[in-house]
Amino acid sequence: MKLVIQIPCLNEEKSLPVTLRELPKCIDGIDEIEVLIIDDGSTDKTSDIAKELGVSKIVRFENNCGLAKAFTAGLSVALDMGADIIVNTDADNQYCATDIEKLVKPIIEKRADIVIGTRPVSKIEHFSILKKILQSLGSLVVRLLSSTSVKDAPSGFRAFSKNAAIQLNVFDKYTYTLETIIQAKAKDLTIECVDINVNPNMRESRLFKNMFVYIVRSAFTMLRMFVVYRPFRFFAICALFVLFFGFLLGIRFMYFYITGSGSGHIQSLILAAILMLSGIQIGLFAVFADLISINRKLLEDIQRRLKVSDLKNLSEDLK
Repeated sequence: MKLVIQIPCLNEEKSLPVTLRELPKCIDGIDEIEVLIIDDGSTDKTSDIAKELGVSKIVRFENNCGLAKAFTAGLSVALDMGADIIVNTDADNQYCATDIEKLVKPIIEKRADIVIGTRPVSKIEHFSILKKILQSLGSLVVRLLSSTSVKDAPSGFRAFSKNAAIQLNVFDKYTYTLETIIQAKAKDLTIECVDINVNPNMRESRLFKNMFVYIVRSAFTMLRMFVVYRPFRFFAICALFVLFFGFLLGIRFMYFYITGSGSGHIQSLILAAILMLSGIQIGLFAVFADLISINRKLLEDIQRRLKVSDLKNLSEDLK
């Protein structure tokens, strides 16, 4: 069984040597471990340092494409490398590399398709109180949207089985962490969480400029993925919400009409009619969106079969 540890990098010439040095050389149940560096348009000597430290597989982007693109490219290349399990970790040595064994164990034992490392967020000293609160709140929202029990949704320390890596598609240009959780549940992939440790902070996060930008982007990502993978539920909730208020206004008008003062509240009747018609239309959107979702699932199944076929052909060519 082969493990590929992928590390997305952006100007990590100082931290990368520390990260690579800490990576495990052997793990029970794993026959081969290989490191993959995805250099996301670094302007320093990140790729050169990686080569000097013995990394043979380096994917380099000419320009910065973002964490989500680097992650997706890493999965694709890791599969081409023959990976049975893929572990994604950060180049700033945020996560304890010794915990990689914890991540891969549920996959080796075939208990999970995806394993997410749960950080002790409340105990991380370099996290502000506001960041701790937002991390916990964001994880709660993701759990509700995805119907999973993920405790640390923003954690990028994850392990993926070959099956999971083949099926996942990342659409977001910002990050992959929230999207892949919602998507995995929709694809019936089993997610398991394990407690991990973190190392002292080596640098500030580069994922977002400030907390407001982080909140807005994360909220947009969660809403977008919920619409993509739970379209019927989303539009049905919206339809019921609009119909409810239209019904209330209709009841209000009927009350005044029965009591003899309906002529002064005709606006309520008009608004009630508009809301109820809008609710019915949104309900139809729910049906159409569900049909589109079924078509998307069929296309994704075709895509999965093509990927499996390509990997099989590649494996045969390498023999």
